Amino acid sequence: MPGSKLDALDRKILAELQADGRMTNVELASRVGISAPPCLRRVRTLEEQGYIRGYHADVDARELGFEVQVFAMVGLASQAEVDLVAFEDLCRDWPLVRECHMLNGEVDFLLKCVAPDLSSFQRFLTEDLTSAPNVTSVKTSLVIRNAKDDPGVPFDILEARVAATP
Repeated sequence: MPGSKLDALDRKILAELQADGRMTNVELASRVGISAPPCLRRVRTLEEQGYIRGYHADVDARELGFEVQVFAMVGLASQAEVDLVAFEDLCRDWPLVRECHMLNGEVDFLLKCVAPDLSSFQRFLTEDLTSAPNVTSVKTSLVIRNAKDDPGVPFDILEARVAATP
């Protein structure tokens, strides 16, 4: 099971950093019950192994003037790997696209987009997204409000699964 390669202390370190990535190593060590040097070694190992991908500020897009958030459901004409990769590369180059997820089912990709205003998003939609190679359909949904936006994974569920594993 993924995550079971980690011991309880590593999982506790990850849970604490997910909740507050700004804490000092001394604070983190105190919270997980070890001294600072081995805590720092464990954090560096977790980073090297790819469990920690980075540290980011949780920026409020609306406070910065990005009033529009839209989910775009994109259909492609071809789902050949070369075409999927080409679309993913395009998404990485579009600044308004903040997340890009390949899905199964009727929709090939779900994009989370932000824009300063509706006209900026409309311009992106018509000039970039709908005119991109291989794109056959785009359905959009404007976000009215956000009720939940938790990062990462629910560590309490991970711990329960690990405890239930023989």
